[in-house]
Amino acid sequence: MTEPWATLGIDLHVEPTGPGLRRGLTDALREAVRSGRLTPGTRLPSSRALAADLGVARNTVADAYADLVAEGWLTARQGSGTRVAARTVVPPTGTAPHPRARARPAYDLRPGSPDLASFPRAEWLKAARRALTAAPYDALAYGDPRGSPELRAALADYLSRARGVRADPERIVVCAGFAHGLKLLGTALRARGARAAAVESYGLDVHWRLLAASGLHTTPLPFDRLGTDPGELSGADTVLLTPAHQFPMGVPLHRDRRAAVVGWARRTGGLVLEDDYDGEFRYDRQPVGALQGLDPDRVIYLGTASKSLAPGLRLAWMVLPPGLAEEVTAAKGGVDTCGVLDQLTLAEFLASGAFDRHVRATRLRYRRRRDALVAAVTARAPGARVTGIAAGLHVLLRLPRGTEQSVVQAAHWQGLAVHGLARYQHPAALAEPADALVVGYGTPPDHSWSGALDALCAVLPG
Repeated sequence: MTEPWATLGIDLHVEPTGPGLRRGLTDALREAVRSGRLTPGTRLPSSRALAADLGVARNTVADAYADLVAEGWLTARQGSGTRVAARTVVPPTGTAPHPRARARPAYDLRPGSPDLASFPRAEWLKAARRALTAAPYDALAYGDPRGSPELRAALADYLSRARGVRADPERIVVCAGFAHGLKLLGTALRARGARAAAVESYGLDVHWRLLAASGLHTTPLPFDRLGTDPGELSGADTVLLTPAHQFPMGVPLHRDRRAAVVGWARRTGGLVLEDDYDGEFRYDRQPVGALQGLDPDRVIYLGTASKSLAPGLRLAWMVLPPGLAEEVTAAKGGVDTCGVLDQLTLAEFLASGAFDRHVRATRLRYRRRRDALVAAVTARAPGARVTGIAAGLHVLLRLPRGTEQSVVQAAHWQGLAVHGLARYQHPAALAEPADALVVGYGTPPDHSWSGALDALCAVLPG
């Protein structure tokens, strides 16, 4: 019969060294505590369990514990076992503070994140329970490198219905976030012989760096009131766009330019990478359908759960033209890089309608925030002009010429995290950037939203 301590104990890695088992074990445990590997409050295995794991006499472990209790490194209480004692740790001189120890801003209005407090925990747990209960045993194996069949089927239905995407589950590849998908595409396109990628004048530098790391030279396209101008696509093998809601300028790509981009791809054999990063959030007009619907053979659709649910899920997807799905899967190394349980849960979340309910509820919440932001800036900071408000989770605040840097610095002094437009301009773009702030209104939780607005208006001109 198995002894209870054999299965109820906890694991502890320790290597006794030096003369004598008792002294060696005592020294090893003391060093583990001193170095911080065993943190205050950590419960140690019982003397019987650790003795069995180390193959030594129980008294040896008990005596080592007793020595360390006497020295103050450990505590031992009836009913709570032996634990690492609480103590004040003095870092070595010259030790840099841990990045997480740096002061956080009082208010965060940087774009790119939703309100994480609104993540639907209860509904997600219900979906996870249903998905795990229904999943066959082989669903927990290594699985299809393109992603779980359940999630790809659910995505095909949802994207077709909600975003106008012409999706086939066999041509969907699930990846660990948009950046991961872009990296895979860069690798696959470079293997096809692609050399150059056109990008928007304004966007995220991490995306440009990922394409460059794949061996693709990035060239920015001009931008005006109609959105990105595709007239200078000659020489490019592919183009990365945010056509439904340009990031960060906030305008949709004009219908004539949408047709021009697809026409370029058909004539030249090029590919369009469509980043639909916030396609679920539209407020004052009908949703702009996915560009992929115009030509699924030339447009690659990329979507993500980062804005609609949470970036920590690390779930995104690509709808690929024929043939490219196999090449992208090969770029993944032939393995599924996302946790199957989260994939099954998202599939159930989509199929049950819980995702639609969540999006509709958050859409109303974000619209109220946007309306409050527009009203506050209009009333209290007439020197700023709000644009790009029809969709998404951010707005562009146009500022008087020459004031962007001073406003960003003033915001920093006030504990307000906000980005200027200049940080999003491609370094090779020719046009001089306008002075503006890119203000994300998705990040703050509801209870701090009014305070964030007050802090923003306090640093704006006028």
